[in-house]
Amino acid sequence: MPREGFATRRRAALFDALLELILRDGFAHLSIADIAAELRCSKSTLYTLAASKEQLVTATVTHFFRTATEQVEARVAASNSPRERVIAYLVAVGEALSPASEAFMRDLDAFTPTRSLYELNTAAAATRVQKLIADGVAAGDFRNIDAAFAADLAASMMSRIQRREVWAATGLDDAAAYRQLASILTAGIDAGRPLAPEV
Repeated sequence: MPREGFATRRRAALFDALLELILRDGFAHLSIADIAAELRCSKSTLYTLAASKEQLVTATVTHFFRTATEQVEARVAASNSPRERVIAYLVAVGEALSPASEAFMRDLDAFTPTRSLYELNTAAAATRVQKLIADGVAAGDFRNIDAAFAADLAASMMSRIQRREVWAATGLDDAAAYRQLASILTAGIDAGRPLAPEV
């Protein structure tokens, strides 16, 4: 049992080290030999994690999104109101993405399996935001808006962030874009703020 525990910790440490590497430098240009040299391990050790570089990268990005989701939800759980939970969720998503370099985001988008993972996580995040907004409307913290519309508005922007369209249009990286989205969205649905006059 102790040996199995060591193996599990060793695998987790390797995934963490690989994640740090590819978040910093991207991964398209790296070979298994490059990764082994950077992590100071053997290629055979890496092959115990995955059968190919592509599978290794996919597993590492899966690890990234799973860990990020846990961190984001911990922030939400520590928040005291619906408004704080929406802000905490979107800001935490931005913070989770903040270590990602432009090289990583470019490679993530160019590689179909990792792009699909990002799309899947973006869709799940949009669903989560819809639930948080609906909870806020029910609690009276948010004005009586259509939660599905507000969430669809957020989801559309989240999708544009994921597709790098916001970065191309504004120069904002994904982390900064999520922080802006949190600020604008919660200001717009806050029950304590007056509605804009109709035109």
